[in-house]
Amino acid sequence: MTNPRVILASQSPRRRELLSLVGIPHAVQPADIDETYGPGEQPAAHAERLAREKAAAVAERDPEALVIGSDTIVVVDGDVLGKPRDEAHAAQMLTRLSGRSHVVMTAVAVRWRGAERSSVEAVDVTFHPLTVQDIHAYIATGEPMDKAGAYGIQGYGATIVERVDGDYFAVMGLPLQRVVRLMSDLGVRYTFGGALATDVPA
Repeated sequence: MTNPRVILASQSPRRRELLSLVGIPHAVQPADIDETYGPGEQPAAHAERLAREKAAAVAERDPEALVIGSDTIVVVDGDVLGKPRDEAHAAQMLTRLSGRSHVVMTAVAVRWRGAERSSVEAVDVTFHPLTVQDIHAYIATGEPMDKAGAYGIQGYGATIVERVDGDYFAVMGLPLQRVVRLMSDLGVRYTFGGALATDVPA
């Protein structure tokens, strides 16, 4: 029985917090990949491809580790909202999301010993109506500037979200139940407390 070492192929502090929340010990090795959209690539397919490429890039450096890659995008009216370029761009995004629903897609890829499993978790998120003053006050906190869609549900942004229909942790950036099931598909078992085990010989 072995206990795989886990590497998170992301520099996101939210993802690291979530793995720690369920007790999974891990190291962090961000993957530097090209995130450009392919011709005709759909949002969900794009997110899943990036998650897989992130995991593969790190696994190439450390093939014995279990590597988790992830990518989160915000989609409204078929358009993908990435991280805002500046405060004016953040205001445009938040104005567009105000008082309506959008979709957060978080893709996860788990790679271990050459095998890989991946999936996309899609969640509907609805905002309260926001005034111009609300939007500028939120932007002034600095929180929107490094987040897809210009908001973070785990911070001040929690006060502008009316409803989440789906996996809350996917909106944060890492659907934990999905991660555990993908690991299980590769023969790695999670136990409460965070231990990982497999019957594959070391």
